[in-house]
Amino acid sequence: MSELTPELLLHGYSIGIFPMAEHRDDPEIFWVDPRRRGVMPLNGFHLSRSLAKAMRRSPFRASVDEDFAGVVEGCADRADTWINDEIFGLYNALHLKRHAHSIEIWEDQTLVGGVYGVTLGGAFFGESMFSRRTNASKMALAVLVDRLRQAGFVLFDAQFLTDHLASLGAQEITRAEYHARLDRAKEVKARFDAPPVASLYEVVQRMTQTS
Repeated sequence: MSELTPELLLHGYSIGIFPMAEHRDDPEIFWVDPRRRGVMPLNGFHLSRSLAKAMRRSPFRASVDEDFAGVVEGCADRADTWINDEIFGLYNALHLKRHAHSIEIWEDQTLVGGVYGVTLGGAFFGESMFSRRTNASKMALAVLVDRLRQAGFVLFDAQFLTDHLASLGAQEITRAEYHARLDRAKEVKARFDAPPVASLYEVVQRMTQTS
């Protein structure tokens, strides 16, 4: 591919494709357009009783865009990752342009989980998440879904459906259906950073009231 810039990266998302590398040390980046796409219905997130209980009692703190680079680093901190140095730099550049955001989960001053992705209109393109404590990534995902609801988003792109995401309510749709939803979502005005930061307890209370 030609030299990838933050602007070209955002354009890729706008037409339904996203970049990946084979592994951390591979300098080559390629575009991906899956035949079937994973999406997380914003009104269909499965908050299990055990997760809700854990969030109500958790000493962890949730934050928004407090340590975007730290979340990306956490997601890349594994034996097999597609996040190479160029991808890391590009997402940080998008974050500075307010088109990439993160949810962090903290244990005191230690970052123990998080999720990040790209925003465009009313679409959120989930990229990766990580966990260094039990349920930390699930908590981050719950906080993210709650924020997307509050901020007026209509599409949460999860890219690929995994067993883990399916257990939380994610579904798989065709490429054609995904592109139709994306076209509608791009016309929606949503602001990821508009809603106030909620505690884990507040997120559970809102989700259980609307489920």
